[in-house]
Amino acid sequence: MKSKRLNRWKNSVVGKMIVRILGEERGAVMMEYVIVAVLISAACVAAVAMFGKTIVGMFDVAGKGATGDHTGAKEKLDTVQETQNSDAEKASEYHDSMHK
Repeated sequence: MKSKRLNRWKNSVVGKMIVRILGEERGAVMMEYVIVAVLISAACVAAVAMFGKTIVGMFDVAGKGATGDHTGAKEKLDTVQETQNSDAEKASEYHDSMHK
């Protein structure tokens, strides 16, 4: 009953004008889901870009440690830590240069 009245109202002259001004709501929920999916995927890409090298290095160290290659694991861990420290120093220098 209600949908018949709504359809009859949408087909009236005033209803057509209001629908044209406000737009049809069909598909609005799907668009919201698309926006949420895009935001989530952008966050995933940003996280991989920021933490990718660190995560790969840590998995490499864990893999070498699990296989018994403790010397290789220690060397890789030292390399990863040096890289992280140099990246942190670069970030700190950049931060300081931007806030002078």
